[in-house]
Amino acid sequence: MELPTIAAPGVGERADAVADAACDLYDSIAPWGTGAPGGWSRTAAEDAAEAIETTAHALASVDPGAEVVLAPVHAALADLRRRLGLAPADALSGDGLPVTPRTVGNPRRTRWVRVLTAAPSPRQPPSRTTS
Repeated sequence: MELPTIAAPGVGERADAVADAACDLYDSIAPWGTGAPGGWSRTAAEDAAEAIETTAHALASVDPGAEVVLAPVHAALADLRRRLGLAPADALSGDGLPVTPRTVGNPRRTRWVRVLTAAPSPRQPPSRTTS
């Protein structure tokens, strides 16, 4: 399948914004390194996982078989949510596909519960001293 050069109104701009936001997120977390304390919070990890899940749901409409190709993404994110102790996302069927595809434009508007906690004090990345 060959995709058209021009996307539907708003699709190209929003996809570009998602890619930029993902790069900004990576740049903001990179100074913390792997396994270093800090960097991620429970809410931030849940929001990032939800962004990937929602993007995968949107990308599934690009081709009739795309949903099957993206099934491992949903399975991997479900596993990550379990490892991090986060609430599960949409239920998946035995073959890894969402049981019911999202029917709302913005899943954040339909969240059942969002646990609010006191805002932590702003964190600073580890200082890099040169010796």
